[in-house]
Amino acid sequence: MSEPSRAVFDFLDALGIAYRTASHAAAFTMEDCAAVDARLGALTVKNIFLTTKNRRRCCLCLTRPEARFHTADISKQAGFSRLSFAPEEMLLEKLHARPGSASPMGLIFDSARDVALLVDDALPGVPALAFHPCDNTMTLAMDGGDFFRRFLPAVGAVPVFVTIHDFEP
Repeated sequence: MSEPSRAVFDFLDALGIAYRTASHAAAFTMEDCAAVDARLGALTVKNIFLTTKNRRRCCLCLTRPEARFHTADISKQAGFSRLSFAPEEMLLEKLHARPGSASPMGLIFDSARDVALLVDDALPGVPALAFHPCDNTMTLAMDGGDFFRRFLPAVGAVPVFVTIHDFEP
């Protein structure tokens, strides 16, 4: 188990948040996560790490797995100019994760609170949510209420809710 993953589990344990885990082959796509969802009885959230053009601000956007979004739409709703995908080194620095393992669990490492959290407004009603613990060979599932009411306040994250329109390709 990686050091970031161990830190995530220790953090959840200290908060008394119950979770279930599954180990699996590296999951790089939402299709890879679908089988794990069935095993854990949870919805694996799509996590997209974004930054502004000048790279002064970064955001973690959580969406439904099937959601299709345009960064311009998200940028406008969140009040950021010109969001685009952040480089790997920024993801590693801010959330201690690599591409394919971005996760709100990495917010435990964001002591400066530099990462804005954008959340699909359809997610708060989901009973069980699943995330990688900063390692895409594992998935953890927790109660959706625990995520929003216990985990996010504990890491000082105030979500900005955005509406993800399902645009046709």
